[in-house]
Amino acid sequence: MPTRILPAVGDTDAVRSVTTLLSQLPDAEPVAPVVDSTQLIDTLARLAAESVDELPEVVVVHERIGPVPALELIREVALRFPAVGVILITSDASPGLFQAAMDYGARGLVALPLSYEELASRVQAVAQWSVGVRRHLGAGGDVFTGVGGTVITVSGAKGGAGATLTAIQLALAAQASGRSTALVDMDLQTGDIASYLDVQFRRSVVDLAAITDISPRVLADAVFRHDTGLALLLAPAEGERGEDVTDRATRQIVSALRSRYEVVVIDCGAQLGGAGAAAVEMADRALLITTPDVVAVRGAKRAVRMWDRLQIRKAEETTVVVNRHSRSTEIQPPLIQKITGTAVAATVVPANFKELQSVVDAGRIHELENKSSVKQALWGLAGELGLVKAADGAQKGGRGAVSFRRRREG
Repeated sequence: MPTRILPAVGDTDAVRSVTTLLSQLPDAEPVAPVVDSTQLIDTLARLAAESVDELPEVVVVHERIGPVPALELIREVALRFPAVGVILITSDASPGLFQAAMDYGARGLVALPLSYEELASRVQAVAQWSVGVRRHLGAGGDVFTGVGGTVITVSGAKGGAGATLTAIQLALAAQASGRSTALVDMDLQTGDIASYLDVQFRRSVVDLAAITDISPRVLADAVFRHDTGLALLLAPAEGERGEDVTDRATRQIVSALRSRYEVVVIDCGAQLGGAGAAAVEMADRALLITTPDVVAVRGAKRAVRMWDRLQIRKAEETTVVVNRHSRSTEIQPPLIQKITGTAVAATVVPANFKELQSVVDAGRIHELENKSSVKQALWGLAGELGLVKAADGAQKGGRGAVSFRRRREG
């Protein structure tokens, strides 16, 4: 059986030399190379969605791949696609880097300049390991084999735009539909999910920041299990501790959560730091919450442009959600779409704070009544985003929320 090998190489000259050498290996079947980290993850996710058997046995990652650093990329591949063996190609063959590569999930390391014998030996060993893992999976092992959970980030165009409320209700909708869901407070200095859900906690996302290998047990120790079934990973009570959560730590945390939960909703707040930027970059869908007023829409436009300048996310890959919408306001969704250059969600959230005030003040936002127009809209948004498991809830727009709600009440 031929060994399928997927090269991930960003450098044009390196692509040519790597693919040429791979094609000369016995029983090797190199597939078309990918040129960056995003393309690699997308390719593997598409193949895994068909079947684990469609995945290549070996992925070869060049040290100059980007924009995600090679070691971080290897960790994400190892967590999301554990049946794939990863080999790192690097000019640094020091024992320190070798150990780091193994810690991040690589199955081998090959030094530059490439040697046919070394590459052939390493590919053969890694391919045998991959085949063994797949045989175990086929025998009913409990290793995670999915493409990884869906990650949604929710950011505010300005403070008070409604990002936290949106994130909580999206997570509740996903959990209620039968999907295992984690809700993460990545608003590290001023995060308030704990207050909204009346949670007293000791552990937070900071407890995972210094851990290089986040095992399921370590993750479970940091997560708070809410009465609704949501797994909560909360912001620290002392905002200054949020500085310990670096972009690197965030990538590890999000990858670990993605491998354990079907849906991961991350509240990034309105202030962009390194952690929030890393989360937005990794997300399958990035939501930006705005209200239909000049100040908020300008804030949304600034945020979208900044994300693009920093190469975090392109405007067309961002979805704006209009909160506190009213037909009487001059600023309507089509105008917001034109100003920001983003997609705008078909579901809008009505301006009706009176429905929310009592449950917000009591810290019981999860007890918001089903007849609430705000809840119906946000659960409809969950359906539009494909976060709910039920067929009714997966319909788009506000109608999806109503049908999903009625079925659960019946």
